[in-house]
Amino acid sequence: MVMRGVRWGAVALVAMLVGACQVASNPNAPRKLTDDVSISGQVAVADVKALHAQGFRTLVNMRPDGEAPGQPDYGQMQGAAHDAGLAYGYVPIKPGAISPTSVEALGSTLSRMPKPMLLYSEAGDRPARTWALAEASRPGGLDAAAIERAVKSAGQSVDDLASQIAARVAARPKH
Repeated sequence: MVMRGVRWGAVALVAMLVGACQVASNPNAPRKLTDDVSISGQVAVADVKALHAQGFRTLVNMRPDGEAPGQPDYGQMQGAAHDAGLAYGYVPIKPGAISPTSVEALGSTLSRMPKPMLLYSEAGDRPARTWALAEASRPGGLDAAAIERAVKSAGQSVDDLASQIAARVAARPKH
């Protein structure tokens, strides 16, 4: 009897640890860049109320409509955000190079919408990369090393953007 109990206890412990690893590696789980900005993978309509309960005040959809089958579109997500009491921003960015216009649009969204906010796309990479460039352009923003650390701590990379980040930080207006 004792062995059976020990065996089931071990099975339960392993199951709990595997579950914890799956949650930790969930690409849709919010990951902080700063106290005010987090990123995640795709958000579903059903997730919006829980995100509000986690303290987010704004959702920013960075995924173009129709990018993948079954993906909720702008109108669905805007409605869900509104119903949950969240502000909603839409800065669609196609995979690939990030345009200066997209960086400016995100920078404007970040400066005018309530925080904390969650930026999302399919896997969180576009929000992290675009945020890095927008933050590097923001007067009084983080320095290049801090931006790169924030993105890496959220599980993304901006190694290929290091020179752009540094150039944007250097071009900030001096006070």
